[in-house]
Amino acid sequence: MDQPFDLLLTGGTVVNQDGEHAADLGIRGGRIAAVGDLAGAPAQERRDCGGLHLLPGVIDTQVHFREPGLDHKEDLESGSRAAVMGGVTTVFEMPNTDPQTTSAAALADKIARAHHRMHCDFAFWVGGTHENAHEVAALERLPGAAGIKVFVGSSTGSLLVEDDDGVRAILSRIRRRAAFHAEDEPMLRARRDLRVPGDPSSHPVWRSPEAALTATRRLVALAQETGARIHILHVSTAEEMRYLAGHKDVASVEVTPHHLTLDGTEAYARLGTLVQMNPPVRDAAHRDGIWWGLRQGVADILGSDHAPHTLDEKAKPYPDSPSGMTGVQTLVPIMLDHVAAGRLSLARLVDLTSAGPKRLFGIARKGRLAVGYDADVTVVDLKRRETIRNGWIASKCGWTPYDGVTVTGWPVGTLVRGTPVMWQGELARPGTGEAVRFEETLAA
Repeated sequence: MDQPFDLLLTGGTVVNQDGEHAADLGIRGGRIAAVGDLAGAPAQERRDCGGLHLLPGVIDTQVHFREPGLDHKEDLESGSRAAVMGGVTTVFEMPNTDPQTTSAAALADKIARAHHRMHCDFAFWVGGTHENAHEVAALERLPGAAGIKVFVGSSTGSLLVEDDDGVRAILSRIRRRAAFHAEDEPMLRARRDLRVPGDPSSHPVWRSPEAALTATRRLVALAQETGARIHILHVSTAEEMRYLAGHKDVASVEVTPHHLTLDGTEAYARLGTLVQMNPPVRDAAHRDGIWWGLRQGVADILGSDHAPHTLDEKAKPYPDSPSGMTGVQTLVPIMLDHVAAGRLSLARLVDLTSAGPKRLFGIARKGRLAVGYDADVTVVDLKRRETIRNGWIASKCGWTPYDGVTVTGWPVGTLVRGTPVMWQGELARPGTGEAVRFEETLAA
């Protein structure tokens, strides 16, 4: 007799390298052991997925979970709880914590805090600085490191490498793909007087499209000079997308649900500082330009840029209000609603959220529903209509800019390495998250 599966997901529609087709998933030892007609196979546990779609586990490669140092608004447990409640199985967390993740010791501390406490799997970006530029080749190869992240424009926290020489020092040493927040700091400084006190709609005037494009052009030139691979985070302008379409040899592109969904002309009037982000949410013309890049294949992956602040902090009058909003829990439902509306296909969403991250960052054993891969599964109901509410948000800050928005498509199950950690809106297990492994650093 065949060895029983630990878990059998039956009757669903699997979305994998073969497209969409009715199939069962057999899981054993945390990995996918079989895909196909398995209804008669023995299993210790079965879950009926009739009417549901089984997607490769969603990977969000840009979240800010604020621990250590800022954990009054989020921590690794609460942020990862929000992730799995929204169908996300793996996250890459950012380095602008306190202390910053810029050393081997700081990275090891985060991994120790996260192991079997976070509800999803994880990796951590290491911040690139002037001070650690000579160490980045070693830092990017440490276990649990997603790679090097550099801010060339200031955002939350003090990580900043604004000069070409500083960026060059980092790019000339790395071998993995480095991620960048691309806004030109000298332009931001020169334009600070354009901020209008009490008016967050002046935020995209200050942090202009030109500041973003200038930084992106500089980064591409430095990547070409040094032979490095770069990843431009949260592209927010139509001009950047057109420019990056001509430089796919060195640059990969991330887009976000908020830049794809919100129209700044309306959003600032309705949401005020709750929609304040870096880089900013802009008008519909830029939103349309980002959609153009997604449809043309210029955009490689989707990230939430989950960056929570408390409502008290966001209530400060602009520009004293901090930039950032929640996003990891709403990424899947907001994007499934775009699928339902015909703005993108389910296959393209899977490419942006699982196959794309695996391809860009060389994630080992994740990104596909295939035999031998980790059994990371995002189970969704494409027809289910729900209204997003602040009360559903598991983040410590407890709010979302999408409060009151009704969507079609909803995450109903999250499996991490074969363990159902969320099912039908309930957290099903304590944290079992482990560090992601990468193909470029398997020996680490």
